[in-house]
Amino acid sequence: MKALSAVVHGLPAGELLDLSGAWEDASISGVTDNSRQVSAGFLFVAVPGLTVDGHRFIPQALACGAGAVAGERSRAELELPAGMPYLQVRDARRALAWLAAAFYDFPAHRLRVIGVTGTDGKTTTTNLIYHILRAAGWNAGMISTIYADIAGRIYDTGLHTTTPDAPAVQRYLREMVDAGAQAAVLEVTSHGLAQYRAAACAFDTAVVTNITHEHLDYHGTYEAYFEAKARLFWDLSQSVRKPGIPKISVLNADDEGPFAGLSRIPADMVITYGRRAGADIRAEDVKCTEAGIRFRARTPFGHFDVHSPLVGEYNVHNLLAAIAAALAQGIAPAHVQAGIAGMAGLTGRMERIDRGQPFTVIIDFAHTPNALQKALTTARGMTHGRLTVVFGCAGLRDVQKRPMMGRIAAELADRVILTAEDPRTEDLRAINAQIIAGYRESGRPLDDSLLEIHDRAEAIRTAIRLAEPGDLVLITGKGHERSLCIGTVEYPWSDHEAVERALRELGFAGSS
Repeated sequence: MKALSAVVHGLPAGELLDLSGAWEDASISGVTDNSRQVSAGFLFVAVPGLTVDGHRFIPQALACGAGAVAGERSRAELELPAGMPYLQVRDARRALAWLAAAFYDFPAHRLRVIGVTGTDGKTTTTNLIYHILRAAGWNAGMISTIYADIAGRIYDTGLHTTTPDAPAVQRYLREMVDAGAQAAVLEVTSHGLAQYRAAACAFDTAVVTNITHEHLDYHGTYEAYFEAKARLFWDLSQSVRKPGIPKISVLNADDEGPFAGLSRIPADMVITYGRRAGADIRAEDVKCTEAGIRFRARTPFGHFDVHSPLVGEYNVHNLLAAIAAALAQGIAPAHVQAGIAGMAGLTGRMERIDRGQPFTVIIDFAHTPNALQKALTTARGMTHGRLTVVFGCAGLRDVQKRPMMGRIAAELADRVILTAEDPRTEDLRAINAQIIAGYRESGRPLDDSLLEIHDRAEAIRTAIRLAEPGDLVLITGKGHERSLCIGTVEYPWSDHEAVERALRELGFAGSS
């Protein structure tokens, strides 16, 4: 239990508009904005959503035993029991994060917190930094879109979850502190930043991979999307300072537009990385093969060789970002080398599925134009046969990227199979028609090298059945995700299981 007064005092100045009811002696047992998670003594925060207003669920929260309520409406507008503590706040989403942080005694203040954002490469870069910290002997935790790792305990962070909700983030950070962690590495998405899920995380280092075309369905414009990403760097600049720990920005010098904007945000140290000569951390003599990546890292902290099992030239930038972030923490180059060499591939990131078949099958999370182009370019270099790509575009998401991805697939793949990728309540035929419009823009004819198979399992099965020795099948868009959203239902799903079934049907069931 925690005194409600102590939690309230954790709110930033100007956030609390009114405090009423018998709050002085009240205690709470938890903080949540989900009425289904409320149990006795919880503080329920009513967050107005895009389609559903959390104030509607106050009666359910009270029925489950809520001991206090917070929301944006005045008390007079709500039906609350006499004496029920009520916090009227300016922004319920923002307040939720700070209330959760206060409930857990602001765990981020006891950690060196490294945040990683960007359109593509966030998960890989987050994991690389985490592996380097561990190789250096640091007790560190990590929260990514795939899982959270806290003292060796692995937590699934959700189905289509990006950054977990604010109470979960603060709970994970508290567990890291309790486990004796020195540092935390957080993957932070634009949604997570825009919705304050990463507020009150007291970042010490902010890393950006790149900022390209994505999530305009939510943010509306590229400028708004950029500002959401930039919030990580503003949070870095304005958050609490910890003794002996500087505020560090790690920027991609090759991503010119975003670099210009982010470099103007104050930081104690700005360290840049890239392939161009002016970057602080550079890669020279780059060699990318199916066995991995090798290059010479030139840095202000010394020059050294890097060898990574990751594949794809696009991962050079992810490696450089991780190297820059690690060196800025004072980690020795030898530990950087060891951490990178020790991190093999990630689930659903250019992941090869080998069951003894005479062709290559790769699963990748690529779901943006930039990521699809890089994945296809990498795949092209891994085969002398035909390259087949299986992909789609999510419903109720960025529609502008659909023709862009269709054009990219037409230009780089020999065979394209369009299928479902979380169509949600949109008509899948309409989604694919927009992709095909981009396919036409390439000038490529609509022939039997373009297939439209709505059932994702059947699309994967067809791609594998059509593969001949030496070919490569690339399946993108879902990666590590464990559900497929059709209509309003999240159905259990795994690209990995679909691939395994298709290979077994052809008689390939060997070990990877």
